[in-house]
Amino acid sequence: MEQERKKLASVSSLVTVFENSRTSGAASSVSKLDAEHHHPGCRLPPPAEPWTEPDAEETLALGSEPRTVSRKYLNSLKNKLSSGAWRKSCQPGTHPGPGTQEPEEKRIVQELLETEKAYVARLHLLDQVFFQELLREARSSKAFPEDVVRLIFSNISSIYQFHAQFFLPELQRRLDDWTATPRIGDVIQKLAPFLKMYSEYVKNFERAAELLATWTDKSTLFQDVITRIQNSEASGSLTLQHHMLEPVQRIPRYELLLKEYLQKLPAQAPDRADAQKALDMIFSAAQHSNAAITEMERLQDLWEVYQRLGLEDDIVDPSNTLLREGPVLKISFRRSDPMERYLFLFNNMLLYCVPKVIQVGAHFQVRTRIDVAGMKVRELTDAEFPHSFLVSGKQRTLELQARSQEEMISWMQACQAAIDQIEKRNETFKAAVQGPEGDTQEQELQSEELGLRAPQWVRDKMVTMCMRCKEPFNALTRRRHHCRACGYVVCAKCSDYRAELKYDDNRPNRVCLHCYTFLTGSVLPEDKADRRQGILEKGSAAGSAQSLMCSFLHLVGDKWGKSGPRGWCVIPQDDPLVLYIYAAPQDVRAHTSIPLLGYQVTAGTQADPRVFQLHQSGQLYAFKAETEELRDRWVKAMERAASGWSPRGPNDGDLSD
Repeated sequence: MEQERKKLASVSSLVTVFENSRTSGAASSVSKLDAEHHHPGCRLPPPAEPWTEPDAEETLALGSEPRTVSRKYLNSLKNKLSSGAWRKSCQPGTHPGPGTQEPEEKRIVQELLETEKAYVARLHLLDQVFFQELLREARSSKAFPEDVVRLIFSNISSIYQFHAQFFLPELQRRLDDWTATPRIGDVIQKLAPFLKMYSEYVKNFERAAELLATWTDKSTLFQDVITRIQNSEASGSLTLQHHMLEPVQRIPRYELLLKEYLQKLPAQAPDRADAQKALDMIFSAAQHSNAAITEMERLQDLWEVYQRLGLEDDIVDPSNTLLREGPVLKISFRRSDPMERYLFLFNNMLLYCVPKVIQVGAHFQVRTRIDVAGMKVRELTDAEFPHSFLVSGKQRTLELQARSQEEMISWMQACQAAIDQIEKRNETFKAAVQGPEGDTQEQELQSEELGLRAPQWVRDKMVTMCMRCKEPFNALTRRRHHCRACGYVVCAKCSDYRAELKYDDNRPNRVCLHCYTFLTGSVLPEDKADRRQGILEKGSAAGSAQSLMCSFLHLVGDKWGKSGPRGWCVIPQDDPLVLYIYAAPQDVRAHTSIPLLGYQVTAGTQADPRVFQLHQSGQLYAFKAETEELRDRWVKAMERAASGWSPRGPNDGDLSD
């Protein structure tokens, strides 16, 4: 009974001192760093091999390059902790026969005690010598801030008091009384929960190493104090960075020894259940340390990304998560060749960047930030630019090309996952619009979206005439412009209007007459009213979407005059006896229409089997397809039209791809 009261008093005393140490001045600046990260999760296995000291090269490097080496070391630590081979259930080990040798389990407890004594001595050096000496120097000389010293040593005072005043004495008493009480599991169970305080130290470790290197170069007095202690006998000629690594690797050492202890215990040993429970609790403490390492690495990666982006104020946010980054090609609406660009996808935004030629400081210039909220992504069916996809956001719409089909799918999946996560968090989940495979590219926004999101701009080379008035473009008197509301390519006369667009912070933008009327509600002027549609004014895009056959064909011979070497040819479903020929796929008026009824179709010549002809009463038109297979399909479509055949249903007789 008396022994139980002593145990209760010991634990109660431990809690009191631990709480006092948490609020002491030495740890005040870091006491709240990691409270939010202490959450349950999967257990971490201990190292698959005995823990080793860092080699001399790594220790030396810590002093000169603390950020790189500490990160490398912590990655190595995580790899060791992630080894799953030893996480199997511990089986009873073999035991020596009767004799004078001590039980194996007691030998392991003795090893635990000896390593604990050495560890406490190292903690004493860190807390009572390095920490206190630097703190005194900071207070007296004012050569460096006290807060810097506290940040470097984090909560080392709490860790030292816990081990020196409670854990080590408890282990010593239990080993001294081993004959009467041959067990250790109950002691570790009582003290293991306090090991979770290591997560705060581990999380701060890399920042501490960086501060240590900075102020060693910055302050001579700071460096002198550290050098004097490092040269003392107590330091063992080891650097401060070497000593600071000890707490990072201590918990895995406990895991290894306790696992070995369990293996050596007899199957019916009274301490087996307590020891197994203690091992589980050690796992929990290791999980907190590993979570701290993961969070620290996430913040470090995020900071490096922000540095590459120039640390812009509206971008830097420690709560962001980088989901994906990489190069892409931007499909230009003016240039024929795509341009090199770089994307950073975060959980809440997509940054569209241009690599800098001279990478001093920032490596990229942010051109556009697109909010993930309201963003849409879908694949584009473009034979000229394979592996292309569309990202449409409130701020801008981008046509992008990946290097492969797999990369395109990966980007689309990453974007869609970010979109879904935002929608779920806002409790307004809506499936992203995904057009059916093979559908014609949707160029025009829904009328209710005009001005609310950036449109997809029609590329210049896809049209040869104004998409509103149908007049042909030229380099001098009728140049190309883009309506900022619908994305159409229009002439200056048809886009001589300005309207406020919400996606551009309600700034006035150039818009076409159609969008101006819709956005402002103004009455259409009589002199600019739409004239009656001509016989050739059947839109190519609309015709292609509902066509029996459509593709580019080379126009052979002098018959075509100035029409150009090739044309976009369409046989519409709603006009199946007429061939319309456009200069470009998005033109709204054909430059030629041929009624096919009564024409004869001749396929192939010896000179070029891809050529075929239409002829009737002295009229002769010659075409050349890209392949013989495409020629055969065109010949079949024209022969049916020439005979007067018409489709009975929407998909009847469709020969297009």
